Amino acid sequence: MTSSTEAVTRDWEGLTIPTAGTYLLDAAHKRVGFVARHMMVSKVRGEFADASATIVVAEDPMQSSVTATIQAASIDTSQADRDGHLRSPEFLDAETFPTLEYRSTGVKSRDGNEFVLSGELTVKGVTRPVDLEVEFEGVGRSPFGQDIFGFSATAEIDREEFGLTWNVALETGGVLVGKKIKIEIEGEAVRQA
Repeated sequence: MTSSTEAVTRDWEGLTIPTAGTYLLDAAHKRVGFVARHMMVSKVRGEFADASATIVVAEDPMQSSVTATIQAASIDTSQADRDGHLRSPEFLDAETFPTLEYRSTGVKSRDGNEFVLSGELTVKGVTRPVDLEVEFEGVGRSPFGQDIFGFSATAEIDREEFGLTWNVALETGGVLVGKKIKIEIEGEAVRQA
């Protein structure tokens, strides 16, 4: 936290952003979710309940970085049998590969409060480049004196590129589980002392 006399925000290219520092994802104000197609006709939504991230906001915002760790076993789609299958070796193999990891490699300003965060996602020991479309939601100070900022991010990945190839062909054509997975992240980050 900063003292009440220190600046919490600064102006950068017409946008009010946080001052430089290290911020952690607030576990109570986050959602690390995903959407997958089911049977070619509907969507299944889920999330990882246990995820952490460190965001380093640099003096030059375009030099900022993110590292994130997601606990594979914390996957939750509100259906116990499906969650068990997703934790199994046919999907995430959470016992052998307990975490999914993301490390940013660069950030680019797109327009206004929109950015592209380039990075590498590791799932089941396979690392692939993934760009997150990030929307900066705002910055402020909580009633508890914490300096915070909010953000949302999305991306689309091909799960088969990460070795998640299990599927079942449908008699009517197509497959049980779609290849494309949409990632949906919402969160608040809190400045560390």
